Amino acid sequence: MASDDVLSSLGLQGASAAAHALSLPADAYGNDPQLEVMWAMKAYNHAEVYFNLISSVDPKFLKLTKLDDDIYKLFRETFKDLDIRKLQPDDLKSDQMKEVWRPFCNQFQGLIEDFNYGTLLRLDCEKDYTEENTIFATRTQFFAVEVARNKEGCNDAVFTSKSSKS
Repeated sequence: MASDDVLSSLGLQGASAAAHALSLPADAYGNDPQLEVMWAMKAYNHAEVYFNLISSVDPKFLKLTKLDDDIYKLFRETFKDLDIRKLQPDDLKSDQMKEVWRPFCNQFQGLIEDFNYGTLLRLDCEKDYTEENTIFATRTQFFAVEVARNKEGCNDAVFTSKSSKS
C-alpha cells in the first residue's frame, strides 16, 4: 500500500490515533505491523522534508537544532576520520562502530528530542534518498552526520544541483 493510501485510509481520526500511538513507549508494543508502517511513514516524511530543505536553502546557513555547534564539535572529536560524504553501512552498524556511536548518542539523551528515534540517512550526500542510498539511523546519528555535512559543505552539491534547475 502506498504511503498516500495509508494516510488517506487513516483519516483525521486515524491520524490522531496514530499520533497517540507513536507517543507511547516502545515497550507498550510487540511487532505490530501497523505501527511499523506508521514509523516508516514518519521517517520517510522527515527525510523528504529534510531533502527539500537542503535543496532549496543553502545548507551552510541551516541550523537543524539549537545544539548544532555542540553536536558538530563532539562528533568531529569522536569521529575524526569518518568520511561523511560517502558513508558505508559499517560506519554506523558494525559491532565496533556501535560501541563508539552508543556513548556518543547517549550524551544527547534529554537534550535532543527523541534522540534515539529511528530516521533515514543518505549514505552518499550528493544523492537523493533511494533504497540503495538510504540507511536506518538514530536521530542523533542523523543530526551528527547532517550537521557536519552542512558545516563542511558536503550538502552544497544537492543545493546547487536543485537551484541550477530552477
